Amino acid sequence: MAKGNINIAQLCSGIIADVRAGRFAPVYLLMGDEPYYPELVCQAIVDNCLQDYEKDFNETICYGPDVTAAQVTTTARRFPMMADRQLVVVKEAQQMKGLDELSIYCSEPLESTVLVLLMHKASADKRKALYKAVQKNGIVMESPSIRDYEIAGWIASYYQSRGLQIDPDAAALLGESAGTELSVIVAETEKLLRNLPESSTKVTASDIEKNVGISRQFSIFELTRELSYKNSAKALKIAAHIGDSAKFAMPMAVSALYTHFYRILRYEAALQKNSRMDNSEKASILGVNPYFFREYDAAVRNYPLASVLGIMALLCEFDYLGKGGDGASTPAGQLLLELSARILNA
Repeated sequence: MAKGNINIAQLCSGIIADVRAGRFAPVYLLMGDEPYYPELVCQAIVDNCLQDYEKDFNETICYGPDVTAAQVTTTARRFPMMADRQLVVVKEAQQMKGLDELSIYCSEPLESTVLVLLMHKASADKRKALYKAVQKNGIVMESPSIRDYEIAGWIASYYQSRGLQIDPDAAALLGESAGTELSVIVAETEKLLRNLPESSTKVTASDIEKNVGISRQFSIFELTRELSYKNSAKALKIAAHIGDSAKFAMPMAVSALYTHFYRILRYEAALQKNSRMDNSEKASILGVNPYFFREYDAAVRNYPLASVLGIMALLCEFDYLGKGGDGASTPAGQLLLELSARILNA
């Protein structure tokens, strides 16, 4: 998993540990393109800031489009009633008009108020006064989006935090099915765990197939594998099956293939400089589990550097066509089949 995402996971865990122990900052700015961690922290604050009997008079939860900065400031400056603190949460804070006006309050926040500004798939301008005020007097947490190639690593780390081991091919399959939205992966995991025996400590690709509803045999994950090994018949069969799916979208398929061949390109270029890389060096370049090293070793044998460069250009071309460029009217499934055939002949 990328360093940035490790850091955000650690920061999230640290904030949650503090609020569970009753340690609160006067103001939180929770933001970023990936909403999972900001929402997790926000919920932890709501769950732990007040006792149930204190909430009637001391908890205010509102939404950015429905309030003004002046109203939020007035509420935040109230003193708690029969409690040590009050909680004010503004969800969808990025939609509040005059949001930056809250910088005046955040410059001198009350210790008896916990103000939470939760942004959904958005971030505050770091050049403006609000961001600077919260950074100085409270806690800012920014959650970046996770790239396609990072998701399998995040899944493995998340499952480990749940006391489970997930096979690398199972993590790749789940990532393909759920995409890069972490909340979707968490929801699919909860569904999976309800159907696994209580004593289970390991999750396999078969478990993902049975409980998440994706076929490993006909997935982009398997297509990239068969392309790596240049198994033409299998690759074309998988491409045809994927393209026939009602949910198939050419841009997503091209994105997955681009990520795969970009890894091959980087790996091949690195091997030209050092043909005796150890596993740690390979892992650093490829960003994948050692389980997949054999596949990438096969890929660099099957696709010389010039071929990979040609494939990268080909993928850009088909990405354009898949989005309707040049008025393309070829069905998406047929485009994938043609793309796969041309990659195999590269």
